[in-house]
Amino acid sequence: MLTISQLAAYAGVTVRAVRHYHQIGLLPEPERNRSGYRTYDAVAVVRLIRIRTLADAGVPLGRVQELLDAGPEEFARGVQEMDKDLRAEIRRLQGTRRRLARLAAGEQLALPKSVVDYLDRLRGLGVEEGYIEMERDAWIMIAAQVPHSIDSVIAKKHEELDDPDVVKLYGLLSGALDWLPDDPRIVEVADIMERLMIRAVEAGEVGADDGVDDQFVDLLDSTMVESSPVAARLLAILEERGWRGWTRIERVAADRINTELPPS
Repeated sequence: MLTISQLAAYAGVTVRAVRHYHQIGLLPEPERNRSGYRTYDAVAVVRLIRIRTLADAGVPLGRVQELLDAGPEEFARGVQEMDKDLRAEIRRLQGTRRRLARLAAGEQLALPKSVVDYLDRLRGLGVEEGYIEMERDAWIMIAAQVPHSIDSVIAKKHEELDDPDVVKLYGLLSGALDWLPDDPRIVEVADIMERLMIRAVEAGEVGADDGVDDQFVDLLDSTMVESSPVAARLLAILEERGWRGWTRIERVAADRINTELPPS
């Protein structure tokens, strides 16, 4: 007969592990000798080795009992099921690793790749990082609101960057956060934005359903206004000319625009 220490040594486990297997019912409690100590036989050694082998193979302890008591066919099915679960978990972990690798770039936290590529294109145009960070935060909120259409929205933004007026606008806005409210360049920005908005009206793009509610639009607009006194001045100029809004542009004085503005 064997002591618990001898049993553990023969099976290649610790005494603590043996006691744990007793506690959870994997290894039956043996009889005790006259001194009150547990005594084990060869059957216990074989069972403990099987438990250890299954555990070392990655079988959860909650399923070890099931496999220990299974016949050959049931055992094979059980192993196949665990292998299927394991492969699914491996795929999940691989996906997690890929997402973590993308997050190392910082910007990909909460942003789809299409938006990150767009921001990188702005950097390539020489747009300053301070402005890009502000736009990035806005895109994070927008992407969360319209996740299924964000790629098409960004595709349209890429098309707009082929317009020299848009490129010039970004070049001006890039440094506008540090301007004073009376900087004459604000009027230049307003002129460019107005030309772009008129073209959008003529193309039927103003007033289209953008998939976000009015409260969210107000949040984005207020965030923009709070970012710099220049933003408030710019919106005021545009409103005087018959335009309202920043995220969702509205034409509020079409007659005045038609009569006072030169053709774009």
